[in-house]
Amino acid sequence: MMMTSLRRSIRPEQIRELILVLVIIALVLFFGTQVEGYYSSRTFTRISTSIAILSVVAVGETLVFLTRNYDLSVGSIVGFTAFFIGTQLSFYKDIPPLVAVLMAVGTGALMGSFNGVLVAYGRVPAIIVTLGTMAIYRAMLVEYPGNKIVQMSALPAWAQEFSRVNVFQVGEFELRLIVGIALAVVIVFQLVLTYLPFGRRLYAIGSNPEAARIAGFPYQRIVFTAFVLSGALAGLAGFMFMGRFGNLTVVAALGMELQAVAAVVVGGTSTMGGVGSAFGTLLGASMIGLLDQSLLRWRLISEFWRDALLGLLILLAVASDRVIVERLRTLWARSELQLRPSIAPVPHKESVHGS
Repeated sequence: MMMTSLRRSIRPEQIRELILVLVIIALVLFFGTQVEGYYSSRTFTRISTSIAILSVVAVGETLVFLTRNYDLSVGSIVGFTAFFIGTQLSFYKDIPPLVAVLMAVGTGALMGSFNGVLVAYGRVPAIIVTLGTMAIYRAMLVEYPGNKIVQMSALPAWAQEFSRVNVFQVGEFELRLIVGIALAVVIVFQLVLTYLPFGRRLYAIGSNPEAARIAGFPYQRIVFTAFVLSGALAGLAGFMFMGRFGNLTVVAALGMELQAVAAVVVGGTSTMGGVGSAFGTLLGASMIGLLDQSLLRWRLISEFWRDALLGLLILLAVASDRVIVERLRTLWARSELQLRPSIAPVPHKESVHGS
């Protein structure tokens, strides 16, 4: 009975998440033997803040992936919003922090809504739309009027201190506010996907779009909302990016879309939609951020090979999803059928009426 309940409570996706946790631990142990001073508060802060920004972008990407779509413009949205908000703050230093955050989120949501209109209502394939807007939004950043660089010294004092604000501190190790924001985003959207009707509809649309339409789900509105949320979260990540780096150029967040896609698929979200979670995406982003920052400090692999490694991880994740996880789902389904008690139908006794 215990094994039966355990088997019913564990999903194949949870096995992948457990494997990811073990791989992350193994990577930490490996790089600890290769990089001098790796186990330090400075290393923890650098890696955790990098993971935080990527996690926020990747959670938005997860929402789009669940609907069997893609958003390749998130890197350009992060770069544009970071540069745009940084420029505004350098000119208008009296802008309150909350207003700056809302400006970033609103700008990202507006860019995401443009993608959503074309994909959901224009029925243009998402990969075509977002490849185009990726280039358009980057061009908007390059052609943005004014200086082509934002300097940390030109920002207001609160923006300069943003990346150093702590939520709490234990000894030498500090949990930065930027990491706390990312954790809050992951928790909120994990709850949305698990308990709210919107989350369940995302899974339903990704699992079987045609059946979702027949069932009466507002398919276009849900897909549009997913793109808006993806853009809004990329805008929030843009604000975090600005607060972390301060000194920005027109190549800000270049290539982040590749890291976001890698985090999503490595975290267990299916490229065919209908399967995935915000928590799995956090694990995927943790692995990508850990590798990126650790290889940067290891200095034995060039930046080109770091990007190649991300591409390899995407291929491995997609292949494992097709081969390993799909086979696990099949075995789980068969075991569920075997565990269910066979209930023989009770024959109806026909009453015999005398004539």
